[in-house]
Amino acid sequence: MSSSIVTNWSEARPGRPYATVGISLICVMLLGVYILVSPMLQQGMIEVGGMQPRAVSALLFQSAGQWLNYPAVTILTAIFLHASWLHLAGNLAYLWVFGIPVEQRLGTTGMIALFLTGGALANVIVALQLGNLDAPIIGASGAISAVVGAYLGLFPSRRIGLFLPLGLYFQFAQVPSILVIGSWFTLQLLYTVFGPINAAVAWWTHLAGFALGLSIALMYRAVVQLRT
Repeated sequence: MSSSIVTNWSEARPGRPYATVGISLICVMLLGVYILVSPMLQQGMIEVGGMQPRAVSALLFQSAGQWLNYPAVTILTAIFLHASWLHLAGNLAYLWVFGIPVEQRLGTTGMIALFLTGGALANVIVALQLGNLDAPIIGASGAISAVVGAYLGLFPSRRIGLFLPLGLYFQFAQVPSILVIGSWFTLQLLYTVFGPINAAVAWWTHLAGFALGLSIALMYRAVVQLRT
């Protein structure tokens, strides 16, 4: 048997993406409830479950014993809340394209840990950047970015199938994942430097999540390689 890390991974039997499916269902159900309730209850859902940067930022500068408090919980609950189907569809598209392969490598528990940790870290970064903001922030952008970063770290040479516009037609092509993700990352970096940083467009969540996911994937590969 070859000791190559690539060979070992290719021989592993892919697991079912329970975490990816479960995360998607939770987000869809919460958005369904959000759409059906009255505007007052909608605002209540956002206020209670959304991450408020000012509250979280203030909590971070207190003693560690105070961290286990309500505002700290919102760095996780905010990940699963979305304000529109378009907002959710964009996140789920990235989750399914990149999340299923990542979960097949890291396992269900690893995928859940990556998703939650990436989203939580990204929200903490935003809280530090927007410490004076009271408006709640919601969405899984940071968590999805962690999954994208992990994908790049785990499968740097894999190709992604895309439909590219050629005049009036679309041509299917296999594009190296590093080019697709690299283009996405460059766009996020440009938005972070030149774009607005507020509750609507918190680009720092993308960059923080991506960096965490990439780091976790590289450490995972190193551990696996040492064991082979």
